[in-house]
Amino acid sequence: MSKETLKILHQQDLTEKVCVVVGTRPGIIKMSPLVKELARQKLPHFLIHTGQHYSYRMDRRIFLDLGLPEPQHHLKRARVGSLHGEQTAQMLKGIEAALVQEKPRAVLVCGDANTNLAGALAARKLNIAVGHVEAGLRSHDWRMPEEHNRVIIDHISEYLFAPTAEAKNNLLKDDVKGQIFVTGNTVVDALQDHLGLAAAKARTLKKLKLNGRPYLLLTCHREENVDHQGNLTNIVRSLQLLDDKIKMPVVFPIHPRTKKRLEFFGLTPELSRISSLIPLEPQGYLDFLQLLAHCALVLTDSGGIQEESCILKVPCVTLRENTERPETLQVGSNVIAGTEPGQVVAAVQQSLAKTRQWPNPFGDGLASAASSGPSAARRCRIGSPLLSSPSEKAFSGCRRHFSLFSTGPGRDANHQQFS
Repeated sequence: MSKETLKILHQQDLTEKVCVVVGTRPGIIKMSPLVKELARQKLPHFLIHTGQHYSYRMDRRIFLDLGLPEPQHHLKRARVGSLHGEQTAQMLKGIEAALVQEKPRAVLVCGDANTNLAGALAARKLNIAVGHVEAGLRSHDWRMPEEHNRVIIDHISEYLFAPTAEAKNNLLKDDVKGQIFVTGNTVVDALQDHLGLAAAKARTLKKLKLNGRPYLLLTCHREENVDHQGNLTNIVRSLQLLDDKIKMPVVFPIHPRTKKRLEFFGLTPELSRISSLIPLEPQGYLDFLQLLAHCALVLTDSGGIQEESCILKVPCVTLRENTERPETLQVGSNVIAGTEPGQVVAAVQQSLAKTRQWPNPFGDGLASAASSGPSAARRCRIGSPLLSSPSEKAFSGCRRHFSLFSTGPGRDANHQQFS
């Protein structure tokens, strides 16, 4: 059989490259420290961008804000409004073609979007090792497309980078076959890298001229909220009730998907009559980070923002019935409110009264960096044949995720935790 007709790649055909697959705003942010670390370690690598997020502010500007290089492969974006299967299939086809061309030894995906499922499936079918950053998160809500994706990705990954011990326990309960490593969450690295830059360069907060007044921040984009007329109507009603009860400005960067659904359900006129509401276009990373860091409280259905607000000591009210970030509930930074207006307002009132002294459960900002020295070198001796010669290499100042790609063979490091 000729190579042209093979459906998988063999180990001898693979190059030394690592592939990083991105396509959504949260994924780009969380992968940014890892992309920079690949460059720092001079490990050959390339980026595939699926184009799942498609507006300038949610895509191109994020790359500029984070100082990331242009992706070597930028796929024609999945058609707006396409079904999950259609969108995933389009991305799967494009990713597979890029992987056949580049022949990397490993593919890294982060999170639970369709982009990551497509990237993991394409690599798995070609016999390329898969590393899942942010593995082990569970909402235990099988209605959520993201829950399907994260469970499938975990079960087809060789390397599972769990951000917390709870995520690791979820993976053990699921009896995944890959190696598990508790690394912390790269969102901490990204925040620490960019808070100072946001303070220096962000402009939106200054333009709002709130003159030091406390304000609420709102984000809303999840399918179960914006595609459900009842839930989206409840969120608008919650804003009306907050306008009456709390009397704080509510800054609302409106996701393109949310804007379309508000118009489709006829809710835009109601929204425009809420005097405290400050609607904005989607924000770049630095401007949004500045808005989040200075708000009195954030209302959101985003998992990533639950993490970011916890790290930044900003109270969070989650407009969902569950969360795959239970650590935020355990430390007290987050309250699950759902979308019923009375419950939302009660959660906001409760959260505004909190003292912001909870611990950060997502790591020390070293998910992509461990301290130097002999102990760090020992921790980084994680067996993997991916990108190394048979001889074992250990180094100090190592980066936790990429230590796998710089060390020798062996599988004795299963379920390792970095401390």
